[in-house]
Amino acid sequence: GKFEQANGGTLFLDEIGDMSMNAQAKVLRALQEGKITRVGADRDINVDVRVIAATNKDLIKEVEHKNFRLDLYHRLGVIIVHVPSLNDRLGDIPILIDHFLEDVGKEYGQPRKTIDKKAIDLLMHYNWTGNIRELRNVVERLVILSGKSITADDVENYVLPKNS
Repeated sequence: GKFEQANGGTLFLDEIGDMSMNAQAKVLRALQEGKITRVGADRDINVDVRVIAATNKDLIKEVEHKNFRLDLYHRLGVIIVHVPSLNDRLGDIPILIDHFLEDVGKEYGQPRKTIDKKAIDLLMHYNWTGNIRELRNVVERLVILSGKSITADDVENYVLPKNS
């Protein structure tokens, strides 16, 4: 149904590397033939959709392991944009924290919280395996659990793993 809804526009497929082989076949058909078939239907629907796809997986390795179709990779790979992980873009962290503090404050109907430089320094040295999504969740957790200003102690207590 997403292709039909996006007809004449753009469809964003997130985490395409996790898509089943059956779903990959359907996406490939929609892209190659510009046709989809509703579940249970017997007639095709023409669709004209531009697709933007994202994944955190190495799709070439997924192709080698037979988890991703090579023909779909080539169909999607007209323009490939590699976005480095957050760990490779440490300078972005303070800017993103500032943005998320604003967003989370609005979401919770709270005044925007401040954050100490030492807290930012700790967050810049954290291993962001979940990238920007993880950073956003961490900022939300800090906004919820901290006082008026987020401190280094807050980061140590609510973010950094405890040594066993």
